[in-house]
Amino acid sequence: MNLTTKYLGLELKSPLMPGASPLAMRLDNIRKLEDAGASAIVMHSLFAEQIEGNAVAVSRHIERWQDNFAEATSFFPQGQDYLLGPDEYLDRLTAIKAATNLPVIASLNGTHLGSWTDYARLMEKAGADAIELNTYFFATRRDESSAEIEDRVLEIARTVRASVQIPIAMKLSPFFTSPVHLVAELETVGVNGVVLFNRIFQPEIDIETFDVVPRLGLSSPEDLRLRLRALALLRDQVKLSLACSGGVHSAAEVVKALLAGADAVQVVAALLRDGPDTLGNILTELKLWMDKFEYTSVSEMRGALSLRNCPDPEAYERGNYLRSLQLWRE
Repeated sequence: MNLTTKYLGLELKSPLMPGASPLAMRLDNIRKLEDAGASAIVMHSLFAEQIEGNAVAVSRHIERWQDNFAEATSFFPQGQDYLLGPDEYLDRLTAIKAATNLPVIASLNGTHLGSWTDYARLMEKAGADAIELNTYFFATRRDESSAEIEDRVLEIARTVRASVQIPIAMKLSPFFTSPVHLVAELETVGVNGVVLFNRIFQPEIDIETFDVVPRLGLSSPEDLRLRLRALALLRDQVKLSLACSGGVHSAAEVVKALLAGADAVQVVAALLRDGPDTLGNILTELKLWMDKFEYTSVSEMRGALSLRNCPDPEAYERGNYLRSLQLWRE
């Protein structure tokens, strides 16, 4: 049975890898993830604010969100442990490269062009095999158009692409007006892959204290559905690599992501909840499923239910909307 896949031009032993999370901050976790069957290591993010010297603001941001952060939840380390400066991050990257034979994907997070993009080149020099470029942003101003936001994402991609030779993956939010068009534009400027999707902060209102408080728990398998649709739409319309991130808790979600069109599948919540050994369990279940349905390789599965290959393409389009509503009446 052949589980190998190619992601960002990297030959991987399987599609399964940990997504960006605090697990990658400790070398013993890196070794555990490798032993459990991880095909690559995605590091936690280095933020533009850290690079550009706003240490006080970053510390305040980290402390506020450390229990509900997009890449962590309750396993997030305390602020003083998380706040690796730019140089420390590069040192950690070098140490991880020395500790594992797996490809290491560094993560760089920012929303506007600035000096932080220069660190992509330093990550490359430190040994990164690829860079996951996270442009997490949620528009809050009425004078900021969707076109301006997409142009900003593209300009960041162009700038980083011009500074490094290693592959780049853009981690996107799920709420772009025309994600297929944006991804095609990213492919045009030289991006090698996209990660679908970022999770958006979802603050809550406390009706007793009248406070707006951060609330973001671990993902659930239901979160996968948004990713599946995007993967299926993109699979046959672009050539760059596709990674699924969010909602993957078991082999069932891995299978769905691959059938929709993913080249790689990232896991975070299940690892934070149950530990690195979870990866091994998922891989075992994946092999059992493949054997049951007589698949001999991941490449046979990939995109088998993409928009083009799906027996009922309307399942991914508007026609299924009416059918879904009808289910509540039956």
